[in-house]
Amino acid sequence: MTGLVQDGCWNAAWRAQALPELAATDWDLIVVGGGISGAGILREAARRGWKCLLIEQRDFAWGTSSRSSKMVHGGLRYIAKGQFSLTRDSVRERQRLLTEAAGLVDPLSFIFPHYRGGFPGPKVFGGLLALYDALAGKRNHLYYPLQQLRYLLPGLREEGLLGATQFFDAVTDDARLVLRVLGEARGDGGVAVNGLRVVELLRENDAVVGVVVEDAESGQQLSLRSRAVAQATGAWADELRRKTGLEHIRPLRGSHLLLPAWRLPLAHALSFMHAADGRPVFVFPWEGATVIGTTDLDHVEGLNTDARISATEVEYLLAACAQQFANAQITRLDVLSSWAGVRPVVTDGQPNTADKKPSDEKREHALWIEPGCVTLAGGKLTTFRLLALEVLQACAAFVGQPVTDVGSAVFRPQPELPLAGLSHSQQRRLAGRYGRELPKVAQSVAEVGTELVGATETLWAELAFAAEHELVLHLDDLLLRRTRLGLLLAGGALAELPRIRSLCQTRLGWDDARWMREQQDYLSLWQRCYSLPAEG
Repeated sequence: MTGLVQDGCWNAAWRAQALPELAATDWDLIVVGGGISGAGILREAARRGWKCLLIEQRDFAWGTSSRSSKMVHGGLRYIAKGQFSLTRDSVRERQRLLTEAAGLVDPLSFIFPHYRGGFPGPKVFGGLLALYDALAGKRNHLYYPLQQLRYLLPGLREEGLLGATQFFDAVTDDARLVLRVLGEARGDGGVAVNGLRVVELLRENDAVVGVVVEDAESGQQLSLRSRAVAQATGAWADELRRKTGLEHIRPLRGSHLLLPAWRLPLAHALSFMHAADGRPVFVFPWEGATVIGTTDLDHVEGLNTDARISATEVEYLLAACAQQFANAQITRLDVLSSWAGVRPVVTDGQPNTADKKPSDEKREHALWIEPGCVTLAGGKLTTFRLLALEVLQACAAFVGQPVTDVGSAVFRPQPELPLAGLSHSQQRRLAGRYGRELPKVAQSVAEVGTELVGATETLWAELAFAAEHELVLHLDDLLLRRTRLGLLLAGGALAELPRIRSLCQTRLGWDDARWMREQQDYLSLWQRCYSLPAEG
């Protein structure tokens, strides 16, 4: 696979040369789906020496894995549903990620306020957290009276406020997490290609033996053969598998609003129950901005276009913010951007499924197995490593290689690489996001400089690196997933597009006509799916 695995070359030119070799290779495993689950499967297969390929129909992390709530958590609310094993696994994986991926997965302090007559009260919530901490193996919560809360969360609604409980989880840039995991997989010999849509599964003698894919860039079709296929396509899991009729995916949409940090500055995440329906919602700091999220409702639109927030959801989230920070007077005019992700929740397929509230659905995962093919459905971002191991163990019989090692690190430790002109926190951030690729990022920093893009934490050098080394096929790949500038800057970074063009157009290999087409398509997409809809 000398043409497929090349150090320092992972871009559109490499992709064009590599496509013919994909069809000429006899793969052990083809992973379908470029979100966090698929990336985790590729990483675990590559470390074991499997000849493995990941294909993604749009872009890496294009679906749920770039539009989640950004939280790496144990799922405190799952304890109340009796999902103790899920919570135990999650808190342990959370700690693993905090240790292995510092700078990408970071601790986040949560404050849960207690109001007179509200549920859960301090004692009940403290009991839940005691169990949560026991599963994590250490005490991790504190109770604060009202006086101290004024310093922790200034501006919080005080009417009827008794105090608040502080606990800790973690936060990440979900799209960068996917890219970091893919980087680890590629470093061990795995191959990942975007823009390849699976048209059908290849079957022989009632067993899956590969896939037929269509190149989204050229329309060309290729037949790829493998000993096993692992489908990790999230909400799309029902599309290709051989269905039994016993279980299916219920797509649930979660939407978010992003505010400039100066409009609602927070040092901690606030977790509370929405007055309208009693659901837990959050307001929290992320990437130098403030997020309000999330909704939880059935997604009835098609899955092959970007999900988008509805006018009703906008009002719901603004009402949540006003409920706790009325004096801030946050309105639609303050919103920088929005995003909406579709969660793949597994249901039992029974007739009463539609009567069950979205928030009442369990977040357990399922494996659907047929000869030569394993489909992963459901699951959580935090536990992607455990899900990958389950999938590999199910694929092992088809591949003919056992899976026994379950404890190795996802992220290999990297030697420190001091970067002149950057603070310790900036260097930690870059090391967490880029891992093995940090030396190449350092080259971009040396070439482009250490200037930040606007008021964000993103370096111009990161844009240059992504354009050259992170398989960017379209402008939205660069601005919505490789970086988050399309979310963090007004108008989808409209004011910065001329400079972005000057820096990246040549690196991307686009002529003027291609750039203008990409820019028009990107701004149209941003307006439809990442801004605010008209008021309902």
